[in-house]
Amino acid sequence: MERLQKIIAHSGYTSRRKAEELIVAGKVTVNGVVVKELGTRVNRNDDIIVEGNILSLEEKVYYVLYKPEGYISSTDDEKGRKTVLDLVITDKRIYPVGRLDYDTSGVLLLTNDGEFANLMTSPKHLVEKEYRVKLQGFLRKEESTLLCRGIRIDNYKTKKAKIKDVVYNKESETTLATIIITEGKYHQVKLMFDAVNHPVLRLKRVRFGIVNLDNLRIGDYRLLKPFELKQLKGLAE
Repeated sequence: MERLQKIIAHSGYTSRRKAEELIVAGKVTVNGVVVKELGTRVNRNDDIIVEGNILSLEEKVYYVLYKPEGYISSTDDEKGRKTVLDLVITDKRIYPVGRLDYDTSGVLLLTNDGEFANLMTSPKHLVEKEYRVKLQGFLRKEESTLLCRGIRIDNYKTKKAKIKDVVYNKESETTLATIIITEGKYHQVKLMFDAVNHPVLRLKRVRFGIVNLDNLRIGDYRLLKPFELKQLKGLAE
């Protein structure tokens, strides 16, 4: 037998934390009985219903997608724009792990494992995300130092970052650079460079933890390898 919130999270329905909230709110039944006590142990063959939905304990899958620009990192879009799910052929109910902006390309993980998604996106776990960025203007050394130490954006100070591989293009008056962060706040990379007056012109995520774009063409995807999955989970422990 396993804890009810763990089974819900493993099903991919939601994260374990959200599952606990749903249980306490009385939105989960087991064999027709409402369960509100956290830690209740159940069997996988019990009839579990969450918010009126029969829980499906399907096989867990983990993909890495080379997201192109022009796709929404969501399962659907009210404006009718293309989503990353349009690129992945699967019969599983997957969703993005975190997000990349509409105009950002690069590494995006997708899964139906709610607990894994929560591990990868929780601010408690310092999983590195590496981006290649094109900036307007010339990024000075002192500005890089400010960003690496942590900079205040929207009443929040970012955690320490790393900046490397800085290249200047005098003809276009732009900078190419690599930045590595361990957070994933909304528009974070763009806001960080805005704070030092260097708007982002192009942004691509080239690495998430140990997973990169090797051997993937834009728009392609593949299953994560067992050792990649194991190491990603290890990074979040």
